[in-house]
Amino acid sequence: MDIILQIENTIEQNGSDFELSKVFKQYIKEYKDSLPALFEKNQGKDFLVKHTKELDKIISLMYKTVLRRTFGIYVPMSTAIPITIVALGSYGREQLCVHSDIDLMMIYSKCDGYNTDLIIEKFLYLAWDAGLKLGHRVHEVNDLINASREDITIKTALMESRFITGSNFTWHSAQKELNKVRLDNQKEFILAKIDEAAIRRKKFPTSMQPNIKESIGGLRDSQLIFWVAKIIYDVQSLKDLSGSLFTDDEYNEYRVSLELLFRVRSALHLINNKQEDRLSLEQMPQVSHMLGFSDERKMATKVFQAQWRINNFTQIFVKKMVRAYIAKLDNFKELKNSRLTKGIYLMDERLYASYNLKAQPIEKLLDVLISLPDRHYRYDSGFLHLFTYSIIKHPLKAKTYSQLKEIFKRENSYCFLKLFYDAGILHQLISSFRKVMFLPQFDGYHHYPVDIHSIKCVQALETIQEQYIQDQYDSLSADEKLLLKISVLLHDTGKGRKQDHSEVGAKLITQFAKQLKFKDDAIERAVTIIKHHVLMSNVAFRENIHHEEVLYKFLSNIKDEKNLKLLYILTYADINGVGEGVYTSFSSKLLKELYINALEVAKQSDRISDATKRLQKERRIRNSEGFAALSKIEQKKVLAIESNLFYFKHSPEEIIEIAKQAKETDKFSFKVTNRTRLSIEIFRRVPLNISYLLANLSYLDVGSMDIFTLFDGIKYFKIEFSENIEDDTIEQIKQIVEDSFDMSKTINIKKPNIKKDEISIDCEHSQAYAELSIHTRNQRGLLAYIMDIFEQNSINIATAKVHSTKTKARDHFLIEKQNNMCNNIENLFKLLSEG
Repeated sequence: MDIILQIENTIEQNGSDFELSKVFKQYIKEYKDSLPALFEKNQGKDFLVKHTKELDKIISLMYKTVLRRTFGIYVPMSTAIPITIVALGSYGREQLCVHSDIDLMMIYSKCDGYNTDLIIEKFLYLAWDAGLKLGHRVHEVNDLINASREDITIKTALMESRFITGSNFTWHSAQKELNKVRLDNQKEFILAKIDEAAIRRKKFPTSMQPNIKESIGGLRDSQLIFWVAKIIYDVQSLKDLSGSLFTDDEYNEYRVSLELLFRVRSALHLINNKQEDRLSLEQMPQVSHMLGFSDERKMATKVFQAQWRINNFTQIFVKKMVRAYIAKLDNFKELKNSRLTKGIYLMDERLYASYNLKAQPIEKLLDVLISLPDRHYRYDSGFLHLFTYSIIKHPLKAKTYSQLKEIFKRENSYCFLKLFYDAGILHQLISSFRKVMFLPQFDGYHHYPVDIHSIKCVQALETIQEQYIQDQYDSLSADEKLLLKISVLLHDTGKGRKQDHSEVGAKLITQFAKQLKFKDDAIERAVTIIKHHVLMSNVAFRENIHHEEVLYKFLSNIKDEKNLKLLYILTYADINGVGEGVYTSFSSKLLKELYINALEVAKQSDRISDATKRLQKERRIRNSEGFAALSKIEQKKVLAIESNLFYFKHSPEEIIEIAKQAKETDKFSFKVTNRTRLSIEIFRRVPLNISYLLANLSYLDVGSMDIFTLFDGIKYFKIEFSENIEDDTIEQIKQIVEDSFDMSKTINIKKPNIKKDEISIDCEHSQAYAELSIHTRNQRGLLAYIMDIFEQNSINIATAKVHSTKTKARDHFLIEKQNNMCNNIENLFKLLSEG
């Protein structure tokens, strides 16, 4: 009532339109400020409906104010004025989120007695000036069907029209036209919406940080099924089809899932005070608290499960509704000729099933899969429906385990594992998955929950993109390939417990392997590689893979060459299953080097020393053609390079090529390459301002850095970054390198926060080198700061291994033992740490 009195007083006092908009603006602000309190009492759809009703009141009041302002005391009844204000989109569905755009449509009929254009214009300006985020359309009643044919987005919006205020007569006429819109080109609309959804789902796949609106199983999927139902059946709510298209239980499960997504999205909007639909890792704790969950892990699990349910429901019942509209007569003939068994068909590598089939025992359905040629298959929603409602009795029969084993033997089993997941029966067939279904991973590294990651790893194993690894895989026997695939699938199923997940995973694979009738020695291999499935990546990315102690310690866990090969391939599949772009050429190089180095050590009957390895490498260099082409003096210089590590890290050909470039260097030379990743090689006789260089490139992630003294006072630097850059920035990088030979140049390096207990120094690492390790929070300029400390204190670095995620940095440096360094460790701690 206060706002009505304020409006009336403003009009009576002949206040300006701007003054009227200020009244509404203040009222809207106070209302928005009250939304967090409203959300505490009413969440989900109830909150959205209350929000919608309040906006309806505000918009209705604005329209009445415009009429009062326009007509004065001679305001006619709103029904008599041929204008109707209609809600569209999520506002029309009463699902409008707090900071989403308010989509309105102004429908009018031409009438000489009213200046409808003026009224509509005044209303829109009042709404905008009052601060409403308004999207609008203005149409004459008879123009609605032509407007709907302009764009599928317009037709979609019209399908969700809901009367707010204005003329009931105009709305009644509009409804007749809107029904014509609904019936117009139905098939074209349906196909376009399905194509649109397919593009969206590729753009927003399932991830650890899902887009609540756009991702697979998000609110857009729920809207898709409503749009299709509206076009075909003219329903006002999807619930109208409960009991006919789907059962009450199916609808209720879907509706509960949708309710959770409504709650999460509203919380995100309120927390960010703007439109935000992505549930990021950083915001999960606050969202889970707002929704009343005890921790973010439980909340995230429920969200992933809800998205799975919405996706399953939508995929099945959208296709069930539209089959009659998209089916072609020719397809029926083809399907009839491609029948596998009653009601199940195969056409163009896609599996189909009739929705009219009764629930089938799982054993019968698995027999169908096993009978198919070994290829990659897709499946229609009817086939998905058949597996979703298959009959699975526990404990599983011995035959079922035998059937699963046959599926794993195939070169293309990923498509069937994905089918089991999409149908919601993966954990029923493989009980190891029960505790990891929809389980989130908050490490900032994995892109998917555990269940999806596990299946993606099998996909990576079956589609190896690296020839060297494919060769290793091809050398395995059929039984070894089967064992590896089971290990790849189950390697993370021990997560979500208090115990170490690798230890739990080893127990789970033992149980499953026994059910599949594996022999004891094969089970022992599976246990070994599951227990140590993170070891190879940890060693490759964090340790000196050319140091004999590192290699022997690594091999002591792996036991033999066969396990080493299995672990190498598993590690490849594991990293590729993390997410797109995680496995890089840099990862590939490090893993391959570790594998080859470990393989070489494994083949030695006796432990070999660094000195022996050096002699072996020198012998290979002497026998190479490139070495023979060098002068005697140059040969002596190559063999006089002191660093064993330099020899171990490079092939004979690389060593000779580096020596040639060093010989040709006057003051300095460098090369910048940008193929699969950015790499900078520097040869210098004069000082290099390395901290200046790294500080200027601190926006890029360094993967590794080598610093070796060669001969004639020449030092060799190689800095490899984790990824490549845009080609148009190469010249800028070259200029930075050039400038780094000016020792007068300085750059302010912000001191990072490094704690003393995050630093460790091993002076017994080897006779020539000490190892310094820093495990701390990832901070911009960290490496530049560390190198600056080393420079100021004349500490020579042989090599650096840098490994970082978004949150953590693990940097390892081999330091030359000189200047009594190991007797001054405390001073080095003090220099590096905040204390």
